Amino acid sequence: MALDIQPIRSVDWLPLPFDGCRNVSVKMLLKLDHLGLALLRFEPDGTIHEHAADMAIDVICLEGAGMVSVGNEQGALRAGQRLRWPSGVPHRLWTTDSTMLTLMVEHFGTAV
Repeated sequence: MALDIQPIRSVDWLPLPFDGCRNVSVKMLLKLDHLGLALLRFEPDGTIHEHAADMAIDVICLEGAGMVSVGNEQGALRAGQRLRWPSGVPHRLWTTDSTMLTLMVEHFGTAV
């Protein structure tokens, strides 16, 4: 069996490229047909604008703390906690005066 070592899209921190997002950097770790993994680094007053995705996304807070909304609900997200954004439901993630590091697990083709 030969080693199957492949390049990944980005190993550098890059600004999150979407309108309405600010003070958030992304590092892509893996993108497959059914799964995507990325680290997101939030600076103080960082935000991912409210939007709905067409896939379910697990958000795992690795360090720091921030706020999250899903539909009409919102709450605090702290290191060691996880939540799932269902597909098609508006969601948002932000920090105020703190920083936060999250692992985003995108489940392509998953509606739950």
